[in-house]
Amino acid sequence: MPGTPDALGERFRAAREARGLSLSDVAEQIRIRSVYLAAIEEENWTIIGAPVYVRGFLRTYARFLGMDPEEAVATFGRAQPGGAGAQGSSARAAGDEAAGRRRGAILIWIAGVVAVLLIAFVVYNELTMRRAQTVASVTTAEPVSPSPSTQGSEPPSASPIQTHVIMPQAPAGAQFGPNTLALVLSAPSWLRVTVDGNVSMEGTFPAGTSKTFHGKNALVRVGNAGGVEIYVDGKDVGKLGKTGDVVEHAFTL
Repeated sequence: MPGTPDALGERFRAAREARGLSLSDVAEQIRIRSVYLAAIEEENWTIIGAPVYVRGFLRTYARFLGMDPEEAVATFGRAQPGGAGAQGSSARAAGDEAAGRRRGAILIWIAGVVAVLLIAFVVYNELTMRRAQTVASVTTAEPVSPSPSTQGSEPPSASPIQTHVIMPQAPAGAQFGPNTLALVLSAPSWLRVTVDGNVSMEGTFPAGTSKTFHGKNALVRVGNAGGVEIYVDGKDVGKLGKTGDVVEHAFTL
């Protein structure tokens, strides 16, 4: 029950106060509204909403305070109806988590293979372009006998070959209006985006992919954090981690 020394909410409050932080200080650093942080410390889960949001907020808050995020989520799960003492459910959850890790490893491996193929494709294009430039240079260097009408005039200069690299940009919807979340991939990555309790996007996507979501709450899990730019309400919040990092983060839109 909330208020007992070993209650989940009290442990969060004690860890925060031990660091001399207010709810506003924490909210500013981890981008979770203070009203939700207060709901965690009071174990008032109905304010947060669906359990998927509660688990996402618990993990983020626990990591920030140096607590074990999975233990906090497990404690929350045991407190829910039908969760107390359900050893079979815990075993199934552990099995699901292990299977999830295996799937994540496979997806990361696939993403690595895709990245290698993309690099090889870029190198091939670069070599092909250089050969084309060499042929063009040789062609323009060959002497041409001037006709009487062109003697004394300067030969036309060859137009330089220009190359353009198209970089992924944020979709137009990411720059306007509230309650928007936009993702832009600069490298291949596995993604799962849950908006208001519904999985809106899941799978492995190539560099250049961009997607905008609308809602109130979003939970983003990224398999290659260094390759995904995130925009919330048009504001660039940067990347959730480094290349190859598997990161999950909750956003309030």
